[in-house]
Amino acid sequence: MQQSPGLPIQRLRDSLAHAYTVDRELGRGGMASVFLAQDRKHDRWVAIKVLHPELAASMGPDRFLQEITLAARLNHPHILPLFDSGNADGLLYYVMPYVEGESLRERLDREQQLPVDETIRHGRAIASALDYANRQGIIHRDIKPENVMLYEGEAMVMDFGIAKALSTADSESSITQAGMMVGTPAYVSPEQASGEHNLDGRSDQYSLACMLYEMLSGERPFAAPTTQAMLTKRLTETPKPLRAARAAVPESIERAIAKGMATNPSARFATTGQFGQALASGSLSTPSDTAALPQAVVSAAKSVAVLPFANMSADVENEYFTDGMAEEIINALSKIQALRVASRTSSFAFKGKNEDIGEIGRKLKVSTVLEGSVRKMGNRLRITAQLVNVADGYHLWSERYDREMEDVFAIQDDISQAIVKALRVILSEGEKQQIEKARAVNVEAYDFYLRGMQFFHQHRRKSLDYARQMFNKAIEIDPGYARAHAGVAYCHSLLYTYFDAREFNLRQADISSGKALQLEPDLAEAHVARGLAVSLSKRFDEAEQEFEQAMQLDPKLYEAAYWFARARLAQGRYEEAVKLFERAASLRPDDYLTHMFLGQAFKSLGRSGEAEAAYRKSVKLGEQHLELNPDDARAWIVGAGASANIQDAERSAQYAARAMAVDPEDPMLLYNVACTYGVLGKVDECLNALEQAVSKGWGDKAWLEHDSDLDSIRAHPKYLAIVQAM
Repeated sequence: MQQSPGLPIQRLRDSLAHAYTVDRELGRGGMASVFLAQDRKHDRWVAIKVLHPELAASMGPDRFLQEITLAARLNHPHILPLFDSGNADGLLYYVMPYVEGESLRERLDREQQLPVDETIRHGRAIASALDYANRQGIIHRDIKPENVMLYEGEAMVMDFGIAKALSTADSESSITQAGMMVGTPAYVSPEQASGEHNLDGRSDQYSLACMLYEMLSGERPFAAPTTQAMLTKRLTETPKPLRAARAAVPESIERAIAKGMATNPSARFATTGQFGQALASGSLSTPSDTAALPQAVVSAAKSVAVLPFANMSADVENEYFTDGMAEEIINALSKIQALRVASRTSSFAFKGKNEDIGEIGRKLKVSTVLEGSVRKMGNRLRITAQLVNVADGYHLWSERYDREMEDVFAIQDDISQAIVKALRVILSEGEKQQIEKARAVNVEAYDFYLRGMQFFHQHRRKSLDYARQMFNKAIEIDPGYARAHAGVAYCHSLLYTYFDAREFNLRQADISSGKALQLEPDLAEAHVARGLAVSLSKRFDEAEQEFEQAMQLDPKLYEAAYWFARARLAQGRYEEAVKLFERAASLRPDDYLTHMFLGQAFKSLGRSGEAEAAYRKSVKLGEQHLELNPDDARAWIVGAGASANIQDAERSAQYAARAMAVDPEDPMLLYNVACTYGVLGKVDECLNALEQAVSKGWGDKAWLEHDSDLDSIRAHPKYLAIVQAM
């Protein structure tokens, strides 16, 4: 086991052994490293922050302990309490509760923007905490998303006293010489950036206003490539009006935040408490996105990415099996509410790439990574797996399995349970039963099922045809294999939607999904397959029942919310579509496609500001996806459509050209090219592309009739003729 450079964990364990059992490093920032530990006296989990040695030496233990002691007196519902602090063998540390949640920074990295009403709720809570501390004579000096934890849906401010200790006259010069500044450039107030020492609460107010601006707009108010340029901007420029970045923000909120960010402290609110009251006065008409969302509190430490297992077999074609192993583990772990799991699309983007585990963890925003290998020799399997802590490179767990092929399900269950145990995830009774559920499946049939899944994910006409054949071979071997029947139904539904609009595909999707449900009524994936099949036949009431049942059986199943939302969009029921797309986006935050459709639903409702924000987010997520998957034609064409909707015609044209270069005959790509031209107002090009798409097999008439991207051609005779002929 190797550890990345930093504080040696054994030194910390030895120094604190009398009071704490240090488990592992959780993360590392510019000032400190954070460790998970057990408080031996009180039998509770805590987070220990240890200042980096060079910083501790610059500050000195006396000043550190003096400021921490003052901060420890703070008692407020939105301030994370301080349990303990000290100097152990030259290590300056302080101890806080281990919070089962995530930082605001992690939330923003994942979602860029937060709902308006949630932002204001958090803003008022933080303002209340800061106002309380300011009245005790304590200024935080480093308010930023990294220093706000989201716990049980509430904002908790932490790290009071640290910035004050850093900013003392006897230590600041040496800290500055070490290349660090007190406060964070993106949020620090102009007076603090100018080196003033006699700060008051209006400095914290400024930082909070900057943070709220970012939470609402998805952008920092003063962005620049260097620290100096950023600080210069805040002294010489005003940020873009908040409502220009997001029209849904009420004017009163925009005014309050602008006042809080005034360059001159005297132009801000007299106290941060008054700032919080001004935020409360806004009329918040933006709907909450919580009603349809499964609200699990997931600790940042309880997150994992499962990488594709390496194929160590002599036969390179065994890759379908190694990929399938990883996917099965992803699917099992994704059902657990208290665990955040990177999607298959994200994890598999690293297939065949020799990237550092730490870099993978950073890109996927997870604390742990599971990697492994599979050697398949006839009926014998050798599977190795190891769970690696991203922060320090240590193995939290590793195992090797030498088994028969018949034991493959037991191995998958063992690995899933080992991850749950290593990350200290508490399972509900239902989740425990799911993860331990016996699977009476013929292993030869399962082998064909995995072959089918490998091709199913490619989302091309030929690959869907091949996937369907593999699923049918699995059914020939094991006629009672419900997941294979659901797979057949999925293939026919997607073929009908994107490539081959024959009645035959609708009938087969109907038959296969019905069979899957008959065989396994409690299989959530079967209900989704059924819901999708009957929605394409416009049996929307039946589809609603199936999707609702799927979401009850597995609240974290992305496909249930996504396809239900698609069905609502096809019906023209846009308000419900918004809720469901928001639910899908919460389950798979890195999915560019969901945000594009969310933008479409907002656009259909006339909510232009929210539509633009969703389209911009889709473009940003698409760019991140294409960095890892540059040959994904679907991502290029979705990016083209989203770019068109934010009036970026140049990018839209480039993306559309990249997509069509991959497959100019693909009806799904052609349909989306038509949508892109429709948004850009290029009527003739739109109609020609739409005609080609339909002639080559694209045939979802209900979707086409409610697609806002085609509004510009809705009354055109050629459009009416195309629809009439479908």
